[in-house]
Amino acid sequence: MYEHHREPVLARDQFLRRVARHGGVSVVIIGLSLGIGTVGYKVFADLGWIDALLNASMILTGMGPVTILTTDVAKLFASFYALYSGIVFLAATGVFLAPFLHRVLHTLHADE
Repeated sequence: MYEHHREPVLARDQFLRRVARHGGVSVVIIGLSLGIGTVGYKVFADLGWIDALLNASMILTGMGPVTILTTDVAKLFASFYALYSGIVFLAATGVFLAPFLHRVLHTLHADE
């Protein structure tokens, strides 16, 4: 997937395509996770779609819940979704930043 340190640094257009691919994967990961959270809040907490989306968005970005949950099943879902969201957000960020970090490290080790 990435070039070896003995190979030349990617050309700008190839690098931008790589960034776009990684960005697309990150968007899909975040979108699927947001969908899971929205449906979960809708089903388990009996929230409307907009409130479910709001709560899922806030949890996914680490801001915290908006609505006070009253049922045990909703609280359990929110707990597991928060743990999942922390991992997914970091993973999506890593996927997006990988081409940039690789380019910096590759440039530092490239033979002139």
